[in-house]
This record gives sequence, C-alpha cells and structure tokens, in this order.
Amino acid sequence: MKRTLLYALCPVVAAVILSGCGGINSLLKSGKPDLVYAKALEYYEREKWQRASTLFEGVQHYYAGTPREDSLSFFNARCKYKNRDYETASTLFEDFRRKFGRSPFIEDAEGMYALCFYYLSPGPTRDQTMTGQALVAINEFMSRYPESSRTEDFRKINEELTQRLHEKAYDNAYTYYKIGRYKSAITSLKNALKQYPESKHREEIMYLIVDASYRLASNSVSDKQTDRYLSMLDSYLSFKEEFPESKHLKEIDRMAQHARDYLDRNGNKEDEDNNQ
Repeated sequence: MKRTLLYALCPVVAAVILSGCGGINSLLKSGKPDLVYAKALEYYEREKWQRASTLFEGVQHYYAGTPREDSLSFFNARCKYKNRDYETASTLFEDFRRKFGRSPFIEDAEGMYALCFYYLSPGPTRDQTMTGQALVAINEFMSRYPESSRTEDFRKINEELTQRLHEKAYDNAYTYYKIGRYKSAITSLKNALKQYPESKHREEIMYLIVDASYRLASNSVSDKQTDRYLSMLDSYLSFKEEFPESKHLKEIDRMAQHARDYLDRNGNKEDEDNNQ
C-alpha cells in the first residue's frame, strides 16, 4: 500500500508544495482535483483521517471510471474505519468489494469490512444480529484468505463472538426459567443446547432442563403429570450420564426420586382401576 501511495504522490507532490492553498475549503474550490487528491494523501499518511476523508469525498466524482478510483475508494473507507465510524465504513467497504474484486486492496478491504461488524457487535444482553453478520464476514474472510496474517486473530474473534451468541441464548432461556415459564424455558434451553453444543454453560443448561421439567410436572394437572415426569427423568438420566460428578447431582437425585414415587403411585392406581 505504501508503494502505491508513493507512486500516486510523485506526479503532484511538488505542485502541492508550491500551490500554497490555505485550507480544505480552498482546495475543494480550487478546481484542481490532482492537488486535492495529493493533499488528501498527505493527510492520510499523517493519520488525519477526517481531513483526508473530506478531501477524498470532494474529488471522488472526478476519478470515477479511472485507474485511481479503487485507490480513492479504499483510502476513504479506511479513513472512516480508522475514525471509528464503523457503520459508514462497512457500507463503503461493501461497495468496494462489489466494484473492485480484483483490486490490490481487496484483502485489506474485506478484513476491515469484517472487523466493522465485530466492533459494532454489542454485548450478549442486547440484540445479536450484528454479531451474526460479523461471524459470517469473518468466516468468509478466513475461507478466502487462509494464509492471511489476520487469520489467527480472526479465529480468536470468531470464538469470542460465538461465545457471545452462547451467552445470549442462555440468558434468553434463563429469563423464562426465572419468571416461572417452565415450558418455554425447557424449549429455549433445548434449542440453545442444540444450536450451541459446545457452550461453556452446557452443564448448567442441562441442569436447568431437569429442574424446569420437574417444576413443570409438579405444577401440572394430573392428566399431564405422568408424561411430564417421564420426560423429566429422561433429561435427568442424560445429565447424570454426561456429568456424573456434578455439584447438582444430590438435588436432581431428589427430584428423580420424587418423580419415580409419583409414577409408582400413579401406576398402582391405574392397575387398580383396570382390575375393577
């Protein structure tokens, strides 16, 4: 990228030095796009991102359809990115990706495009749509550029964002459990487990499924209790097989015994009714 900048600067840098233009507005009104572009590159090299972007945008229309168009578009998008305007940067990088797929800047553009969504992704308590977009963009980048120097960092980011989705799924399910909506909690917990089987909350999720199933069965009408206790015992056995040393075992053993006692009593009653 530095080599490209040097080549772009060489034809006009002397003119910029001699021009003596006083400021950004004067430059933009000068009617000399090469001078404006050169000054924009100067600001860019000095990391004056806002000033550089203002000048790039001011002359962009002059270079549409020219060999300089992709450079200017990339530099402007990177200015927005470096200035932490990630929403605008993501839009500009997306436009760049569609227009300039063969540009020498394409790998850098796609890397920063993915990182825009990463920086826009909120914590796990908020909507995770942006996190999903970040994961898609990051995985696309790693697939296209497996030898990139960014790959290892992107793998770590991928793990971080995936864990964020785990947290969101767990928090949503736990909210149902906490307010006593056990049927909805069971469904949400099972979905979280299916969608994110490697979640660090796996043990807690499976425990909550057992506990919520027990509470649902205990508070059900008699016609539904047998099926719900049987379902609870299935979840209990799955938990016990996977986590035989869990701190929750004593508690869920008590639940399971209560469920068995109910089923024994209910079964005996059914046998008596059938024999009458």
